[in-house]
Amino acid sequence: MTIEKLELFEVFVRPKRGLDHKHVGSLHAEGREQALEYARDVYTRRTEGISIWVVKSQDISASQEDDNECFFDPSDDKPYRHATYYPLPKEITTM
Repeated sequence: MTIEKLELFEVFVRPKRGLDHKHVGSLHAEGREQALEYARDVYTRRTEGISIWVVKSQDISASQEDDNECFFDPSDDKPYRHATYYPLPKEITTM
């Protein structure tokens, strides 16, 4: 099968329990099962992980760095989203 007919997958590995999955790379495969096997073989050869996610690249939606200012700007006018907006009761001395 030619590479043009293979799907592109993004690979995420969780190194150990309690940690987040981290993006480790991409690979081409015929389907999800093959992508999982390839990801295991390529990205966890030395038992670096306990869990692997593979996601079709086409299924990922992402913001663009060039749109950063206008994309994240709306949160600036919502101070209630920040803990510093709320006054602490006198009984609480640290937070």
